[in-house]
Amino acid sequence: MKPTIRDVAKMAAVSISTVSRVMNAPESVNESKRIRVLEAIEKLQYQPNSFARGLIYNKSFTFGLLIPDIENVFYTGIIRGMQDACIKLGYSLMICNTDRDRHRLLSYIDAFHEKQVDGIVFASDMMFPEYYAKLVRCKIPFVLLSTHSDEFEVPCVEIDDEKAAYDAAKFLVELGHREIGMIGFDHENSISGPPRFQGFARAMMEAGLDGNVKKVKGAAHRFEQAYQAAHELFTEYPGLTAVFCVADEFAMGVISYLKDRNILVPGQVSVVGFDNLRFANMFVPKLTTIAQPMYDMGYRAAEKLHELVTTGKVEVLREKMEHKLIVRESSREK
Repeated sequence: MKPTIRDVAKMAAVSISTVSRVMNAPESVNESKRIRVLEAIEKLQYQPNSFARGLIYNKSFTFGLLIPDIENVFYTGIIRGMQDACIKLGYSLMICNTDRDRHRLLSYIDAFHEKQVDGIVFASDMMFPEYYAKLVRCKIPFVLLSTHSDEFEVPCVEIDDEKAAYDAAKFLVELGHREIGMIGFDHENSISGPPRFQGFARAMMEAGLDGNVKKVKGAAHRFEQAYQAAHELFTEYPGLTAVFCVADEFAMGVISYLKDRNILVPGQVSVVGFDNLRFANMFVPKLTTIAQPMYDMGYRAAEKLHELVTTGKVEVLREKMEHKLIVRESSREK
């Protein structure tokens, strides 16, 4: 018969709560009791049951992650970082794909509540008042990842999207380009789209290239849509020599469009992406791009959520992580 926590407590001559503290907060137990418990665990080959642990601490030791598009490679790094942090911190991770559907997202919050998750990481989507109200009503601590809320005081982990886009656009200006366009996000509820456009516009206006601010077309997260947006952009502005794209997948769509029309990248047009997906270094030409620390962002979001769950607050409410411009083959001097 499988040994239980009661068996360990009996053999070590301690209480069940002492056994639990040895497993979860060993520094809180005096050395003699701790040694007896550890010896009993080893002798009985006891493996703690997470459900039983949850009953003792009134916790499920589970975090939930809400992401808008599980097919987007951007989230693989996020998930890996969160998963590694959860393993270190003693949590399991549940992942739900919302498809940016409000009804589905709200139903997932209900599901997380029923599963008694200890906290939720809410990634890359707008924090609408109804989402916030439901999370507060369910009393589930939550942290925003790769997004933020101007309306609510919610902990978040993200990069400075405006500054990152500014750096990308300024880089193209410094290469000598004057006819520069942009492929941005076109859906109305984009959280990163507006600041990335603002960063592009700031770089253009600082360089005295105000006319480029209107040379922008939108797409909604997919390669095919970026391909079509590139067609619209170059049809309207055929003299462009550079394009800034707010996602690597967009940059790949633009390059594919140009290749199909025998326009050389970077020989005739330079292209800069955003994210630094692992494919960015495999694509031909290799993408110049803004690197987001996706793994570190996921890892840090889990740590911040753990801090919120265990202490009821976080030391840094809105945490900005560093981006980096990675120069590869898709850009060159004009």
